Amino acid sequence: MTNPYLAARLPDDLPNDPMHWVAAWLTDAREQGVRRNPLAMAIVTSGNDARPAARMVLCKEFHADPGYLVFYTNYKSSKASQIQENSNVSVLFHWDHLGRQVRIEGQAVRSPEAESDAYFATRDWGSQIGAWGSDQSAPLESRGALVAQVGKRALKLGVNVAKNLQSIIGSDQPAIPRPPHWGGFRVWASHVELWIEGKDRIHDRARWERTLTRQDDDSFVAGDWSGTRLQP
Repeated sequence: MTNPYLAARLPDDLPNDPMHWVAAWLTDAREQGVRRNPLAMAIVTSGNDARPAARMVLCKEFHADPGYLVFYTNYKSSKASQIQENSNVSVLFHWDHLGRQVRIEGQAVRSPEAESDAYFATRDWGSQIGAWGSDQSAPLESRGALVAQVGKRALKLGVNVAKNLQSIIGSDQPAIPRPPHWGGFRVWASHVELWIEGKDRIHDRARWERTLTRQDDDSFVAGDWSGTRLQP
C-alpha cells in the first residue's frame, strides 16, 4: 500500500496538519540514505542587530504532536546568543534527490535539562569530550591550540586521551556529565511550507500557519493549523 504522505503531489484538499507530512518525509530521507546526514537542516537566526546568519545543524528529534523539532548546540555559540536576543528562527530541509523541501518558521526555546542530559548520555565519548573542549564560535590561534585545549579539559574530566584525540589511554572510561553550557533547543513551528518538485518547474507548494502562546519555559499552547496552496 502506497504511503499517502509520500505521494508525488499534495492532495487537492490540503491536510489539516502538515507536521505528519514532515515527519514522514524525514523518515523517508533517513531510510533511503539520500546523503550522509539526511536530517541535516539549515537554521537561520538573527539577534538584536537584525543581521541573519545561517548554518547547518542536525535535527535530532521531531515531534509531529505537539509540533516541534530539537537540535543541540553550545549555549555560548553565536546562534545561541542570537536566539537569546530573538527567539524567531527559520529552518530549511532540502532533499534534492527526493525533490522535496520543508520550510519551518517558529520559536526556539531551550530544551528541558533532563532532555539534554538524556541525549548527551547517548553520544560517543569523543563527542562528549568535544562538547567540553570547544568554546564554539570563539577565536582560535591554531588547530594545535584546539587539540591541546581539548586534551587538557579531558584530563580534568578524568579522561586521558591520545595526542591525536582518537583514542582513550587506559581501559577505564569515566562517565562524562553534560556541560552546563551545552544542550538542546526546541523549535516550535508556527509556519510550515511543503514543496514538491514538479516537471517544467510547476512545483506543488502549500503553507500552513498557527498561533503559539507561551505556556512555560520550553512549551507553547498551539492553535489549529490553517493551510493555503501557493503558486510555485
